[in-house]
Amino acid sequence: MNTNTPSGGARERAREVLLAAVQGLVLAVAVLPFSVLFLVLTLLSVALIPLGVGIVTTPWVLTAVRALADNHREIAARWSGVRIESAYRPLPAGANPWTRTFGMLRDPQVRRDVLWLPVNMTAGFATALLPPVLLFYSFEGFALAAGLWRPMADGPYGENGPYWYGFVPVRGQATALAAGALGAVILVVAWRLVPRLLAVHFKLARAVLAPGPGELAERVRVLTETRRDAVDTSAAELRRIERDLHDGAQARLVVMGMDLSTVESLIDTDPEQARRLIAQARKNSAEALGELRDLVRGIHPPVLAERGLGDAVRALALRLPIPTEVTVDLPGRADAPVESAAYFAVSEMLTNAVKHSGADRVWVDLHHADGMLRIAVTDNGRGGAVIAPGSGLAGVERRLGTFDGVLAVSSPAGGPTMATMEIPCALS
Repeated sequence: MNTNTPSGGARERAREVLLAAVQGLVLAVAVLPFSVLFLVLTLLSVALIPLGVGIVTTPWVLTAVRALADNHREIAARWSGVRIESAYRPLPAGANPWTRTFGMLRDPQVRRDVLWLPVNMTAGFATALLPPVLLFYSFEGFALAAGLWRPMADGPYGENGPYWYGFVPVRGQATALAAGALGAVILVVAWRLVPRLLAVHFKLARAVLAPGPGELAERVRVLTETRRDAVDTSAAELRRIERDLHDGAQARLVVMGMDLSTVESLIDTDPEQARRLIAQARKNSAEALGELRDLVRGIHPPVLAERGLGDAVRALALRLPIPTEVTVDLPGRADAPVESAAYFAVSEMLTNAVKHSGADRVWVDLHHADGMLRIAVTDNGRGGAVIAPGSGLAGVERRLGTFDGVLAVSSPAGGPTMATMEIPCALS
């Protein structure tokens, strides 16, 4: 059917108005109880911090408040095209409850989320309820004009005076028809304004939830730094690949070509020497093939592409000279760049454990929860690991920072060492 005709456009507009009214009604029904519940839980949890109970409960409550705000951001973009930015500060992975509690309370974005709750349950509730009230109230005028005024006049309203519809006192059929006319006017207003009124609700939320220019500028600065680090890392990786090809496989292939040229001149005059050179060429070809396989594995391991992060880390652990226990709880797969970053971060941690820690056992745990890929690598070595500039750990931190990930290292003297990584991502 051609919706470009006037009747098709009217049907599309009617569907849009009705949908906006229903969406506003759904928001009004959900906004008030959830906002009240989360505000009460937040205030109660914060009040219990001096008793120690709030130290445990506050991070969970504030995380739930963030989830509610994020859900509202998603609905705002999907229903009205209103985009609400956020600028949450990342918390160190594996932080203790005390650090998490006060880290979240100091986050301006978290404080805006909490401030949004009372706004959402008052002005937000009113702006969400206005579109359905405006649309459905018009039909009451039509119902009065159609005869509903009679039971209204005979009922308790009629006993105490006229039934008021807006500013029209309904006493009989004539005034009921006037109420119907007013309902038509309200319907015309609703026809034009209901979708815009729904957007007002989300714009109010944006006014409270959206970060200020300073926070956005800081966010841009962090993203610029992580992008620069990613570009530098990629350039260094390309230089490493070129160096490995030039000094490894390419050199062996050149030697093999020279040996084969010599074989051509010796095969008739000195067959024994020719056979030795052929054997050496075969050895060089096998070594070149092995180096090429190692190089490809270092760029993007086939097992990572084919079987995912969990199996790739297990394969990595099998090649280590010390016992390594891997625990995986991943119900799906992350995006390929995230998997690659996580894989090479784990690889760097395991390499450090083997080369520098003196450990005789390593544990790796991978799981996904609350929209975060969390990885912990623990060894029973001597400890003392620090994230120093130019170190492998600093490189891991830069690699994770490209994806808003964080790295935390606990490595007291005498051990053990525990490196915890968090990368925000969704699993497919």
